[in-house]
Amino acid sequence: MSLTLYNTLTRRKETFEPIDPARVRMYVCGPTVYDYAHIGNARPVIVFDLLFRLLRHHYGAAHVTYARNITDVDDKINARAAADYPDLPLNEAIRRVTSATEKQFHDDIAALGVLPPTVEPRATEHIEEMKRLCEALVTRGHAYVAQGHVLFDVSSMPDYGRLSNRSLEEMEAGARVEVAPYKKGPMDFVLWKPSKPGEPAWPSPCGIAEPGRPGWHIECSAMSEKHLGPIFDIHGGGIDLVFPHHENEIAQSRCAHGTPVMARVWMHNGFLQVEGEKMSKSLGNFITIHELLETRKFGASPWHGRVVRLAMLGTHYRQPIDWTAERLLQARATLLDFADLIASAEPAAAPNADVIAALSDDLNTPSALSIVHGLAKSARRNPEAAGELRATLEFMGLYGGETRGDLNVGVESVNVDAAQIEALVAARLAARKAKDFKESDRIRDELAALGVSLKDAKDPKSGEIITTWEVAR
Repeated sequence: MSLTLYNTLTRRKETFEPIDPARVRMYVCGPTVYDYAHIGNARPVIVFDLLFRLLRHHYGAAHVTYARNITDVDDKINARAAADYPDLPLNEAIRRVTSATEKQFHDDIAALGVLPPTVEPRATEHIEEMKRLCEALVTRGHAYVAQGHVLFDVSSMPDYGRLSNRSLEEMEAGARVEVAPYKKGPMDFVLWKPSKPGEPAWPSPCGIAEPGRPGWHIECSAMSEKHLGPIFDIHGGGIDLVFPHHENEIAQSRCAHGTPVMARVWMHNGFLQVEGEKMSKSLGNFITIHELLETRKFGASPWHGRVVRLAMLGTHYRQPIDWTAERLLQARATLLDFADLIASAEPAAAPNADVIAALSDDLNTPSALSIVHGLAKSARRNPEAAGELRATLEFMGLYGGETRGDLNVGVESVNVDAAQIEALVAARLAARKAKDFKESDRIRDELAALGVSLKDAKDPKSGEIITTWEVAR
């Protein structure tokens, strides 16, 4: 069975052929550890964890190397360290912030069913590799030194902008009017810069006397090269990283090594918005993974990590996703149903082949989950199907032996008037038939406020919509 992946670099789906099937290599940009990761950060973590699992299935666990970095050099980290530990030496304060935040990140994503990557390099442990890249770029004529900075000369790379599909002229036209006077060109970007007072500093490369610190983009080029080589198979991340971060990674790595590519396949997940709006603190809809798991801030309930994962995988990774409480309610109801079916089943030896085929088509999770629902239908009658369902859910990271009570984390028992609920469900169905969707949505929200989760399905005989309900909290 072949694996096809959409390549941002070529803008088409391609059959994946690893450079070396005995050592398949993937790099994904990881967190900047200054605070709790938000729910948007969870999307690439879950998406590329699923790809990691799929690659291991195709090539064998021992033959896949997954590197996901930790960025621990950043202005936000410096500010947090100074605010939280004003009496400590800077480096110790920074280490306390990054160590605590890294642990929070690991705890949160483990709850989402995410496997540890093969290697998790920290930026501060690769400073010498970054300095060597700076020196190689200057030697090759692709970078220059100016006022204590090392800058990449964008004009030295004829096809700069290929990943983001932008010409140099377009990018220069969109650049800020005020350009640092030491830059040769407006698009030139920093590889190394002088450290300001109160910032971490290391001896500088390229003959610069003053101590300094790396720019953001050089970190991933250095870490990926050390752990995966100058050319590797897959580089992943969020769509927001295509430009400038990934574009600049490509420029640094290719020009430093004289290679035609950095990674052969570039994959990017789509944006996430919350309840139809861009997530931001100013709108009051900013939500962290930790808050989803541990508080009632979103949807008036904490949510089990497997529920969050299923809700995330319900949309294809390249499409934008609208993060809603309704999405989580539906995911929880689905997993509760699955848990009842497979709790006593022995897992099959392998996940369902049709699910693997769907995932092998550019991680087509909506198609895969549709097949999973078919398995669940079979499992109601056939114990063997229950074992295959369990093995498939475990493979996708959607089940780890949880009981109904586990998945219902934070749910309080409530008494409902069954007759009232049935009347509201009937009224909603009538509104849907009359195409009064505003009224239908209003009744759905009223039921959700009562702690009732709805499930719509088509009657295979009549074709009519049948709605079932259960108390979700």
